[in-house]
Amino acid sequence: MTQSSTDVRQPAGEPDDSREARLVAALSLEQKVRLLTGGSFWRTAAEPAVGLGSMLLSDGPSGVRGEFWDEREPSLNLPSATSLAATWDLGFADHYGVVLAHEARTRGVHLLLGPTINLHRSPLGGRHFECFSEDPALSGALAVGFVRAVQRHGIAAVPKHYVANDAETDRYTVDVRVDERTLRELYLAPFEAAVTEGGAWGVMSAYNGVNGATMTENDLLHSPLDDEWGFDGVIVSDWTAVQSTEASARGRQDLAMPGPHSPWGEKLVAAVREGRVPEAAIDAKVARLLRLAARVGALAGGDTETAHGDTETGAVTGAGRALVPPPPPADFAREAAAAGAVLLRNHGNELPWNARDIGSLAVSGQAAVTPRTQGGGSATVVPPHVVTPLDGLRAALPDARVVHDMGTVISDAPVPLPSHTLTNPATGGPGVRTRFLDAEGREVFAEDRLATDLVWFGTSRPASAHTLELTTRYRPEHGGPTRLAIASVGRTTLYVDGEPVVEADFSLGGSELGAGLFVPPTASGGTTLEAGREVELRVVHDLTSRDAGRTGSVSLAFGLLPELADAEAAIARAAETARGADAAVVVVGTTTRAETEGRDRETLALPGRQDDLVRAVAAANPRTVVVVNAGGPVLMPWRDDVAAVLLTWFPGQDFGGALADLLLGVREPGGRLPTTWPAEQADVPVLDTRPTDGRLDYAEGLHIGYRAWLRAGRTPAYAFGHGLGYTTWRLDELTLPDGIGAGEDVTATVRVTNTGPRAGKQVVQLYLSRPDSALDRPARWLAGFAPVHLGPGATAEVAVRIPARAFAHWDGSGWSHEPGAFTAHAGTASDALPLSREVHLS
Repeated sequence: MTQSSTDVRQPAGEPDDSREARLVAALSLEQKVRLLTGGSFWRTAAEPAVGLGSMLLSDGPSGVRGEFWDEREPSLNLPSATSLAATWDLGFADHYGVVLAHEARTRGVHLLLGPTINLHRSPLGGRHFECFSEDPALSGALAVGFVRAVQRHGIAAVPKHYVANDAETDRYTVDVRVDERTLRELYLAPFEAAVTEGGAWGVMSAYNGVNGATMTENDLLHSPLDDEWGFDGVIVSDWTAVQSTEASARGRQDLAMPGPHSPWGEKLVAAVREGRVPEAAIDAKVARLLRLAARVGALAGGDTETAHGDTETGAVTGAGRALVPPPPPADFAREAAAAGAVLLRNHGNELPWNARDIGSLAVSGQAAVTPRTQGGGSATVVPPHVVTPLDGLRAALPDARVVHDMGTVISDAPVPLPSHTLTNPATGGPGVRTRFLDAEGREVFAEDRLATDLVWFGTSRPASAHTLELTTRYRPEHGGPTRLAIASVGRTTLYVDGEPVVEADFSLGGSELGAGLFVPPTASGGTTLEAGREVELRVVHDLTSRDAGRTGSVSLAFGLLPELADAEAAIARAAETARGADAAVVVVGTTTRAETEGRDRETLALPGRQDDLVRAVAAANPRTVVVVNAGGPVLMPWRDDVAAVLLTWFPGQDFGGALADLLLGVREPGGRLPTTWPAEQADVPVLDTRPTDGRLDYAEGLHIGYRAWLRAGRTPAYAFGHGLGYTTWRLDELTLPDGIGAGEDVTATVRVTNTGPRAGKQVVQLYLSRPDSALDRPARWLAGFAPVHLGPGATAEVAVRIPARAFAHWDGSGWSHEPGAFTAHAGTASDALPLSREVHLS
């Protein structure tokens, strides 16, 4: 297959006489090239001469941050992509997308950078939480629902990262080697669905290379994206991914972000004038950018009902057809968290609990009071509030005695200081005074902030800034020995009443943006504080000492570092509390360093002594429920020793409320696993995320996820598709035609009965196999699925569509069909398929 774009090929039918083409003709070469690099970090450039306004791009995909990473402008924090995928519900994906469209509209956002539809090739992938699934069919179907919903309301969805960006290690430079069939059938498939069925208006090109060419220069941007799929939208680079002038400009890459500087600009103008890049390539890019602007309301006379952005930059109000998204229901975040929660184990029907039977409840684990509601990295938003598991359970059980024991500390990141304990010395109100100072100590920029976990991401600090200074007066709520911490890259000092308590000097050790910006290293120091006695905290950070990475952004956090003087005693105390309680909840999870953009995981084991805590509490109380607060798979060696295991993923801002609903049966955990969960790390068939000599070989081919487990003959802890509920089910009578023609869709029906005492949800899953194939095929592969909600005793005939592509394979030049007998398997998980029927492909 060809790799590097060296010529200009546009999609068939590019309208030379279109309105866009006429506007392009009105622009000079310099004007056209200027439009192809961002006007700023998050915005495209405007061109009033043709009525083009600036378009605002925003990170997602589990919230819409907008232009600023700022606690003063909070955003709705929805459950992570793995949680949404766990619903296996395209209708819910649509609802989720509508809520994001509303969030985008309220922030003036035109392009939402999501969904992330790379695959869970390895459970060690650091950005696992941000991607849907290990299966391309499930990922693609959810992407279609997400994209359609967002764009129906005049916001462009930008599926990412095209393509094979399935790990974080060396992500800027790694060259992924993958055969064409695997690329087509697995990694390109979700993008194909997002474009051909979802109609995506944008696609983000990835940092990595594929088969020898970096993606912003790769011919895969033309074929199959343009010539086969008919993509007519804009290809947006991942931030700083465009690293060349001519190679990237000659190809299909359209927009280099961020701006206003990129390898294009004046160099590209010169390359065009000297004949090294055809001007026709520039014209086509600008035409596509104008088409996108018309779709989102940033071009005079565009199609959307309401324009976005700042009229000073040229945005205008259209008179067209986009729907204004309704505001989300007040409890949507809570509903979404419950919809994606997966009940992995429920021994003896321990759950749901009756609130009247819980007079005392023992809660333990650091994540019960400082949970992770979202994964780390550019997907992060600042939520307006967070309901912790402890808060949610206490609110739902007002008459019960709910006691919390930390049990173990797992995170070394500073816990931000509560705003109500801080006084800004400049305003007298709550918060922190931040000042950027030049080399002589003169203030060049200042602002008043409300948090001690701060990020300047895309908001350019003054070029003359030499030092960042943060000052606040802190009134501790608890006295005694206290450990304070700072997290930053570079030289940083934290002073208490003028005395240095924490000093750090950390280097990135490379240019990885994620490592320094999203998970900066932590240093701590001890002091003694008196409850209620105010002290001055001052943090001084040398901006010149940090490696600014590829964007020059800054992050800095300071706060408390929880400590347990005697870990054994803390675990024993939690167990003793549980022994005397009616029931126990242990909340376990990962840390910000384990699951984040910028680095891959090193282990699937839970950090710290959380396994020991679970074992001790479970030994003390047989009614122990473990809540797993993680975005991807973790090892649970105690899983058969506890009453129930509930996976909540990264569940968004209303974690605690949703958890209480789930444990008390107000809502049913509606999720099914979108990825396989292993019992032991050594059992995982595909684990590697680390390149060798710059290359990462996808040597396993088609066999990732549950396909690899089946091929290896290994048994995971919980299989792909697994999930329990609060009722019981019977599936019988799988029906589908005996024979179908190549290229035809087929619909199977399965009779489903709720045999239990309450209403519930089930997901009917249908897999195909071809035991006697002449080709290398998975043992079986997901072909279709359908969620069903039924009342107690009710029966339904559930239709499951199997697309023609499920029977096809890539033969090197196109999609082919191997005639003969396929077996359809129906059930409720990849390892629970009681029904089967043969279908013949002619």
